Amino acid sequence: MLTDPTEDYARGWIPFLDTKVYLDSHPLIPRTETEYWVERAIAEMLDVRRPTFRVLDLFAGSGAIGLAVLKHVPKAHVTFAEKETRHFPTIQKSLRDNHLTPDIRGDIGQRATIIQTDVWAPMKDVRRPSLGRFDCVLANPPYVSEERGTASAEVLVHEPREALFAAKDGFYFIEKTILGLAKHLTDDGIAYIEHEPHHLKDIETLGTQCGFSVLSRRDQYGNYRFSRLSSMA
Repeated sequence: MLTDPTEDYARGWIPFLDTKVYLDSHPLIPRTETEYWVERAIAEMLDVRRPTFRVLDLFAGSGAIGLAVLKHVPKAHVTFAEKETRHFPTIQKSLRDNHLTPDIRGDIGQRATIIQTDVWAPMKDVRRPSLGRFDCVLANPPYVSEERGTASAEVLVHEPREALFAAKDGFYFIEKTILGLAKHLTDDGIAYIEHEPHHLKDIETLGTQCGFSVLSRRDQYGNYRFSRLSSMA
């Protein structure tokens, strides 16, 4: 559920799983539905016995998801992948003020990386043709269908359209995310993707075709809001 965006942007930050997420660059405001599934992803990561955990916050925006992972999973390294570079200073500020990077000069340090991407394709460093592989991909892509007219007037006026809407009835970026997972997940990796309830069948069909086991789950309000994908092997 969304609080008043005008109040959130005026205050300049919003709480998210024990972190303070800044909104200086006017990113999409993190939702409580997102907190719900990220908390479950974090619990799963904490149950895995491995020395490090490479995590991708895809479509990072404010960086809320990656910040929460860094806060609660000490063994995690998070790559924040985002197309809009205006959000990078906001993510850096949140990292510093939540004491998630040790360098007070503003360097990211060894636990976090920020990279400009168009979904899976890095846009700046041509020496890196791909992002590599991750143990966990956490994706909150734009998934609202503009044709359905479900976005509230407050959201349309105040929040960034590029972070909300997607073509193909809201499925465009979800599809691109799933199609790239096989190349970017480790063999025992997991992915969580946020989506609209009407995307459920398409995600299950495409995920299965791409070789994944798909488990779709309801949020705290009873709506199918996120899906967990893992290798069938």
